[in-house]
Amino acid sequence: YLVLRSRIAVWPPIDQPRLPVFITAINTMVLLASGLAFEQARAPFAQGRVRAASRWFAIVAVLGLTFLAIQGREWVRLLGYGMTTSSGLYGALFYTLIGAHAVHEAGALVVLLAVVRRANRGLDRDAFLAMRLFWWFVVGIWPILYGLVYLW
Repeated sequence: YLVLRSRIAVWPPIDQPRLPVFITAINTMVLLASGLAFEQARAPFAQGRVRAASRWFAIVAVLGLTFLAIQGREWVRLLGYGMTTSSGLYGALFYTLIGAHAVHEAGALVVLLAVVRRANRGLDRDAFLAMRLFWWFVVGIWPILYGLVYLW
């Protein structure tokens, strides 16, 4: 992305729609809040209070789904304005980068539900730690993508 973008004088191209910077900034806060909610599940999970941890995991899942829903809504709007993967390098790079993130987050939500299900049958610290790492990867990479793709 950076190499291709650095070779183009006018970015974003004049004929492409502007990205929804403000709503995506709010959506970034939603995703960051999901990371904080995940951290709130840590103590009850470590103490064996699976039900309390599961409540926090439910909040994480709702926030994660909210993030994806808002992103999806914005994608539909951008498609309506003519920004597609075939409308040029700008659209192709946008949907590839942001789409890859969306796929990872959707996968993380599936894994999160599996971890919660396993936790309800007995604590699995390794699954929790792996899920925590995966979730923080998804949450942590987003502000970088947002800065590069939406702001720069």
